[in-house]
Amino acid sequence: MARSLVGFTVLLLFLSICESASFFQPISDSHRSAAVELFSPDHGSFKSLEQTYEALRTFDVLGIEKKPDVTATACRLVSETVGSSSSTLKDLFYALKANSIVKCKINDKAYQGIITRLNAAVDGASSLPDFYHSVGGLLLVKGSKGDVHLADADGIFRSVKAFRQSDGRWCFSSNSPESSAFAAGIALETLAGVVSLASPELDQSLISTLNSDINKLFDSIEKYDDGALYFDDKLVDGHDHQGPLATTSSVVRGLTAFAAVTDERLNIPSNKILGLANFFLGIGVPGDAKDLFNQIDSLACLESNRQCFALAVLMVSIPLILSLPSTVLSVTEEDSLQVNVNTVLGSNAPPLTVKLVGVFTSGSKAASLVESQELVFDDGTGMYNLNNLPKSIDVGSYTFVFEIVLHEPEHEKIYVTGGQKKVPIFASGLIKIENAEIAVLDSDLGSIETQKKLDLAGQNAVSLSANHLQKLRVSFKLTTPHGLAFKPHQALLKLRHESKVEHIFVVGSSGKQFEIVLNFLGLVEKFFYLSGRYDIELAVGDAVMENSLLRAIGHIELDLPEPPEKATRPPPQPVDPYSRYGPKAEITHIFRAPEKRPPKELSLAFLGLTFLPLLGFLIG
Repeated sequence: MARSLVGFTVLLLFLSICESASFFQPISDSHRSAAVELFSPDHGSFKSLEQTYEALRTFDVLGIEKKPDVTATACRLVSETVGSSSSTLKDLFYALKANSIVKCKINDKAYQGIITRLNAAVDGASSLPDFYHSVGGLLLVKGSKGDVHLADADGIFRSVKAFRQSDGRWCFSSNSPESSAFAAGIALETLAGVVSLASPELDQSLISTLNSDINKLFDSIEKYDDGALYFDDKLVDGHDHQGPLATTSSVVRGLTAFAAVTDERLNIPSNKILGLANFFLGIGVPGDAKDLFNQIDSLACLESNRQCFALAVLMVSIPLILSLPSTVLSVTEEDSLQVNVNTVLGSNAPPLTVKLVGVFTSGSKAASLVESQELVFDDGTGMYNLNNLPKSIDVGSYTFVFEIVLHEPEHEKIYVTGGQKKVPIFASGLIKIENAEIAVLDSDLGSIETQKKLDLAGQNAVSLSANHLQKLRVSFKLTTPHGLAFKPHQALLKLRHESKVEHIFVVGSSGKQFEIVLNFLGLVEKFFYLSGRYDIELAVGDAVMENSLLRAIGHIELDLPEPPEKATRPPPQPVDPYSRYGPKAEITHIFRAPEKRPPKELSLAFLGLTFLPLLGFLIG
């Protein structure tokens, strides 16, 4: 029981470290491994063209070299789709998107048929998805052939804007008036395509009116406690609920696509762009292929103007992420503080300086323990280092405050750093355990009858004896590597009777000294008047204590008085659940003695008499 209690307490302590560390890590090799595993083709192909494109896009963004070779299968599906007049508009759209990556050979005649079909689809579109697939398809054809335009771009632009709602969200069709942030992302991406396909160019004032809609959309953004921002929808009639990840991803795609075609900088605070990036990074490594695609594709849109509709970096800032390889530093080992600054996809950041602005004790409002200082950049590792922790930092939990300063003023318009960044840091170390001893005291005078030293770093086999008129005292001293008092999260003393009944006590402290005194006279009822041998164990543990211990000290023979008639009995001990699979007791069956039977001759005589009628029948 005590061992499980100690393990559970230490587990909670480490979970508290992980939960409090609300910083975000850029995309890593774990995402690349997950992409290869999640986007695994079935017999050389994926289930649909949409999944084929998502796999190709994810592999391309992550730069995965050892990936499934699906180029031949993808080109076959692309050729079948673009060459078939019965293929759906959605399949044609994703066939063109997949083709933009694998670069299949499509002849001019097939392209001309695609353009004719998509133009007809634009003219007959009645819903937002129809506009999205047809306009997006034409934009993809333009990227391959170059000479594609919309004849009535103004009219198409206004037709798409008709789905706009007053709250900045959009609806999927006139028959479904409920607003959706997911639809808003699709609409912005569609309108960006209309602007790119317009000839002559659209009136800039018509485009500028969308800025207010984007601002209204961002008024409905939701926030987590760690600063991550996201969009979410209620269930919309006729469309599945997409969830926060898919909805936020749609908005980011639409936002970055629209930013690429407007000449005006979007009036979106840079901290909101950083909050969106933190949302995608805070997901970690998704376990679903669709979620992984949405995460990677959205981060690529936020980072690179080469990977998402030629994103204009002057319109949407690129987030920079400050991360630490480890938030646990050993004071004993003199670990150095290391800091990484990368883009969301892990690319190198521009020239900058990382400053350690302050260090504060967790839960304290006291002044900073250190003065502001710059971290040293290491060209070999690409990290910013503080080789020696300040002497004022001892074992404990702290909040480190960092600040990123860009070297070039023009980079401040391109990148967003998010101001000062608070990161919880845990300084661990070896705790000195001194003056450990155990003693049996006289109850009346408090004089020491038996006293023995303890080596809590090694093995102990102390043997003591006491009666109900005496006391047991256990004491020790804890100090940090810098000689200060240390108070662990747990200091427990356990006594276990030979009948497996256990008792756990909390060891109190005063400064550096820890001591517990058990008065057996007041504990006889708690001990259920059970005399005999009690094994003694001591547990001292903390998340920042590198030498946390669970030691068997020895045992004590207790002589307690006989229990009164109405004394509380010990509780039944839990049964080992695995004992049911052990050998069972042998079962001995006792059978009833057989009854006495008649002589054999008499039985044969009766048998003969039964055959006489048969014999008479045969003679007759």
